[in-house]
Amino acid sequence: MTLFDTHAHFDSFAAEGGVDQVLARAAAAGVARICAVGSSEASNDLVARLAQEHPAQLVAAVGYDRDQVDKPCDVAKLSALADGPGVVAVGETGLDYYYSADTAPDQRRLFARMLEFALDRRLPVVVHSRYADDDTLDLLGEFSTAWKKVFHSMEKKTERFPQHGKTEADFSTAWKPPPDLFHSVEKEVPPPGILHCFTGDMAFAEALLAMGFMISFSGIVSFNNAGPLREVARHMPLDRLLVETDCPYLTPKPFRGKVNEPAFVVRVAEVVAEARDSDAIDIAAATFANALRVFQREGEP
Repeated sequence: MTLFDTHAHFDSFAAEGGVDQVLARAAAAGVARICAVGSSEASNDLVARLAQEHPAQLVAAVGYDRDQVDKPCDVAKLSALADGPGVVAVGETGLDYYYSADTAPDQRRLFARMLEFALDRRLPVVVHSRYADDDTLDLLGEFSTAWKKVFHSMEKKTERFPQHGKTEADFSTAWKPPPDLFHSVEKEVPPPGILHCFTGDMAFAEALLAMGFMISFSGIVSFNNAGPLREVARHMPLDRLLVETDCPYLTPKPFRGKVNEPAFVVRVAEVVAEARDSDAIDIAAATFANALRVFQREGEP
């Protein structure tokens, strides 16, 4: 079973000098790839560096999250990081009205700025949303529409017919045109992003799916009171499903009391598989492929 933990925070592991050990335990558990997620200037620097140091295991997301509204937002520095090797997404960013409803207007402005930043670089967004469904959908709806337009304009290609004015007799049977020379080609638009650590209801999920987003489940799906969330996971389209730890937080059962880490995403996949009456190996394979697609890394080993 090979897994992709699509959302992990490495700040505390790095501070304790334990990154190598965490990565070794992840690899031993079958977690082949991990997205290290930033949310502030310091964590953005960290994850970009880690992605360069551990390219076989780590990719990175960089951005400014809702708790950074009163801090400087250095877009020039963020741009340099986003252009670096291994950076595959913008985030974590989004809205949280549970603890910080008083900063809601500032959160929306910062979130909109990060969405514009992601669109300019054609990078997917890693989105946090808590008690902010309506505002999240409003902003992501605009982003999704713009995202599709950007990729359609990039991928459409029409070539002129080089045989214009010639007759069939003018052509040599020895020459054959390239297969894509005489028609328009439109590639699939990649997903615009991920709603990470999903805890919403089916209506929220369906609205996100309609916009093209991926839905990622964390260790919360294993909690005793998470029956409704497991029901959402049960009905999620397999090609939109992701798993994550959001470590070092939200340790899944039966590991409650321990510090969460990427190795425990195996348990998240198992719980999602149980909810869907499926096999964890199938969930692992599907979510790994989905992660490569949303991070635009398809074709990699």
